[in-house]
Amino acid sequence: MPNDFYFIRLIHGSTRRVCPGERVWDMGHLARASVLSFLRSRNLQGFDIYVLPYAEYRNAGYILLDLDQPTTGVLPRMRAHGHEPCVVLQTSPGHFQAWIRVSTTPLEPAVATLISRQLAHAYGGDWASTDWRHLGRLAGFTNQKLERRTASGSSPWVKILQARPILASAAKDLLRSATQAVAQHPTSALRPTIQTPLHGSQEPSMTTQGAVRIYQSWLQRWHIQERFPQVDWSIVDLWLARKLLAIGISPAQVEAIIRMGSPDFPRLHGNPQDYLRRTLARAGLPAPRTVCSMTPPPRVKRRLPD
Repeated sequence: MPNDFYFIRLIHGSTRRVCPGERVWDMGHLARASVLSFLRSRNLQGFDIYVLPYAEYRNAGYILLDLDQPTTGVLPRMRAHGHEPCVVLQTSPGHFQAWIRVSTTPLEPAVATLISRQLAHAYGGDWASTDWRHLGRLAGFTNQKLERRTASGSSPWVKILQARPILASAAKDLLRSATQAVAQHPTSALRPTIQTPLHGSQEPSMTTQGAVRIYQSWLQRWHIQERFPQVDWSIVDLWLARKLLAIGISPAQVEAIIRMGSPDFPRLHGNPQDYLRRTLARAGLPAPRTVCSMTPPPRVKRRLPD
């Protein structure tokens, strides 16, 4: 996936702690042996390694399709419709991610989000991963999710199944339809909820409509109301807070999603703000004592195990 810069994020698999420090690197930096060893050492400490082709306030032209539960023959169907992936990853046995390049120039967030949703709808992708800057896993490292552990207890490797620097043959059609739809509905839900840079200092705003949409998408994915006739929304709030923090959503955004998206909130909570504070505190486990920095060491003194 050729690009000038790449955004790298490290998230601890069990604590959901994001590794602080410099995050936007160019290819020359990422290809250094010292950097690869640094990332591997963090991976061994339990951090998942994520990547995104970076274009600051816009999408770099790559759309992530998260095929968490892929249907049979999905990749041949994508190729037949001109949506050929440039990269296909196996993130764990039975779970895949595909990157589709739809533009050689950066895209507006609303256009990229709409294309992502169209592809997710067409091929059964995860709707919770359809925002314009969703990160994918970096191949060559292990998936630290506890639920993805093998029968022997080891973490599965994120493997490349296909990698070709290609532009999807139907890219122009996708861009044209998405651009027209956004132009016709400039104030609709097609607009992404969050539109600040990944490393910005200001907290992005959250609309009620956006919060409800995010909350409901997870209810549908988890089949909450089918599985639980009498839903305890406090438990669901906690589950969602843990999940959103794990994928790098800021605590302020998670609080806003629960406050505006949780059904009938604040329900019977006498002090809603204290309830939200306690929910986020329960969702975030204590950070490990190991020092974490995104700045790699200048050189590697010992060879890390394969």
